[in-house]
Amino acid sequence: MARDWIHWKDNSTKGLPIDEMMIGQIRTRSSDSYVTDSASSATAYSCGIKTFNGGIAVDDDQEPCGTVLEAAKLKGFMTGLIVTSRITHATPASYVAHIYDRDKEANIALQEIGYTHPLGRTVDILMGGGRCYFTPQKTASSCRKDDIDALAIARTLGYTVFEDRATFDKDVNLPYLGLFTQDHMSYEIDRDPKKEPSLTEMAIKGLNDLYKATKKSKEGFFVLVEASRIDHAGHANDPTGHLHDILEYNHAMDAMREWIDEHDDSPTVLISTADHECGGLTLGYVIDGAPEYWFAPGYFENSKSSTEKLSRDWKAATTTDLARYARDNIFKPYGIMSPTNDEISRAIALRNTTSGFGVFLGQAFSERLGVHWATLGHSAVDVTLYGHGVNHKDFAGQHENTEVAEFVAKQLDLDLDPITERLRKNASWVRDNVKPQPGQTARLKGRDVARNHH
Repeated sequence: MARDWIHWKDNSTKGLPIDEMMIGQIRTRSSDSYVTDSASSATAYSCGIKTFNGGIAVDDDQEPCGTVLEAAKLKGFMTGLIVTSRITHATPASYVAHIYDRDKEANIALQEIGYTHPLGRTVDILMGGGRCYFTPQKTASSCRKDDIDALAIARTLGYTVFEDRATFDKDVNLPYLGLFTQDHMSYEIDRDPKKEPSLTEMAIKGLNDLYKATKKSKEGFFVLVEASRIDHAGHANDPTGHLHDILEYNHAMDAMREWIDEHDDSPTVLISTADHECGGLTLGYVIDGAPEYWFAPGYFENSKSSTEKLSRDWKAATTTDLARYARDNIFKPYGIMSPTNDEISRAIALRNTTSGFGVFLGQAFSERLGVHWATLGHSAVDVTLYGHGVNHKDFAGQHENTEVAEFVAKQLDLDLDPITERLRKNASWVRDNVKPQPGQTARLKGRDVARNHH
């Protein structure tokens, strides 16, 4: 979809930057499902093991497993986590926290900064969203249910903490914690560059700062960079949000590739893949039982906002003329220039259900585009593997997701087993922070509780 948009816009056969870096595929199943979630997939990438959906760097028995980030840090490497989701979300969490349920983000926040982690502080750079899990419950928009001020704790642990674009643009001493939004960072199409840096800007700042910090060191650095919100747009069936975050991911990949080529004094390897596919997106429709071989990327030209932003705007509208407001301020900015009367009526009916309205709006636009979504969740298809830099060709081919961690460990000469043993020896920490408490249930094989984790 993104490639066809570029083709339409530039009237060329130009591809995407990642097309030149494609080296293989990754299989994505978890230990309890052929359709993985982000937690189990990230655990495969960080620990090199299969686990149940929802588990954060734990095995099927809810025992912690050592990660490549933790092993790298203890060997002398500098480390970083850079994402556009909440920094406590499943993927970044799985590299530095250990808990049976990905939704325990208040717990994860304290582990990430090293406060309740038996290895202490293992991350030198943390950047993303999710400030609400670092502020006490009395603070406006806090997501915590206690009075713990994780930002204050982070400062006592040596972190420079910043929450704005102005500080991001300055030289900041490591370690640092940059949280730019209360929840996830904005979709790229909605991002205010005066308030939030882009994925590319965060990635290059992180690389530069880690490079400078390790320039005289025998060891180098390990950093995870995630274009997190591509997945969220898939869940929302929002083609516009999806498109522009995919394009920004490509921009970041291209910038990191260029950075690697310019720093040949610091041999670096870049491996990139998705944790899973989301949304079951295809180009082309079936109308009245007949295939319709049609995709019209030109519709993106007038689509200037994500459904997430427009859903919030629609709910907050105070006008008495809802039909006119919907037509001019909701449908039109999304690229639906002539909504039908039925669509306007449906929009009014769904006004107070932001997620429901968002899906409706995305699918209405998708029908005009010729884009089809199979699901609001994940699918089990293989995902593409990309690589650049030293030794990346050694990882070419079709792999199980656990082999990603094995490749990283081999490149950095890491042994994860001693980290796992060290974590598990701390029995009181495992009992209090990793495993379910009395009355709580872990989602194991066969899943005791079926929940939708976006």
